[in-house]
Amino acid sequence: MSIISFGEYIEGKPYKVLNERRMRASAGIMLLLGTIATINGFAFHRYDVIPYIMGGFVINFLIGLFINPKFAPTVLLAWIFVRKQTPLPIGAVQKKFAWSIGLMLSSAIFILSLFLVRDPSYFHTVCPLCMLCLFMLYLETAFAICVGCKLYDLAVAIKLLPKPKERPNCMGNSCDVKK
Repeated sequence: MSIISFGEYIEGKPYKVLNERRMRASAGIMLLLGTIATINGFAFHRYDVIPYIMGGFVINFLIGLFINPKFAPTVLLAWIFVRKQTPLPIGAVQKKFAWSIGLMLSSAIFILSLFLVRDPSYFHTVCPLCMLCLFMLYLETAFAICVGCKLYDLAVAIKLLPKPKERPNCMGNSCDVKK
C-alpha cells in the first residue's frame, strides 16, 4: 500500500477505490464550512473569514490530490463520524476528477476572496462560485450525487478523457451502461 496514492486496491476490485461514506462525510464537513463562510459574507458582511475557509479547502484538496485523500483534513475528520460503518468502495478515478474541480473552484474563490478584505464589491463576483460549490457539495452530501463524477463520465463519453481499462463503479451503480 502506497502512502502517496489517490485510492487503494482492495480484494475483488480491479481498480482503485475510496470509501464513499468517508468521502460523503468529508463533503458534508466542507458544506458546513462553506455555508458558514457564505453566510458571514452575504448576511453579516464579514468577508475576512472567507479567505481562511477557502484557503483551508485549497490545502485540503491539494493534500488529497497530491498525497492521499486519507490525509486531507476533512477526510480525517470524517473518519471520526463514519469509522464504525462498513466501508462502501467507490471508484477513485471519478472522485479524483471531482476533487480536481473542487480544487479549481476553491482556488478561484480563495484568490477572489483575498480582494474582498479590501473591497466588498468583489463578493458579488465570488458569490455565484460559492453557490455553485455549495450546491455541488449539497448534492454529494444529501443525495450521493457526485457532479464531478458525472462530468467525468461525460468527458469519457465524448472522448475528452481516455476510457479507463476497467470501468470503476459509481454510487449505486448509477454510471452503468444499459445494453
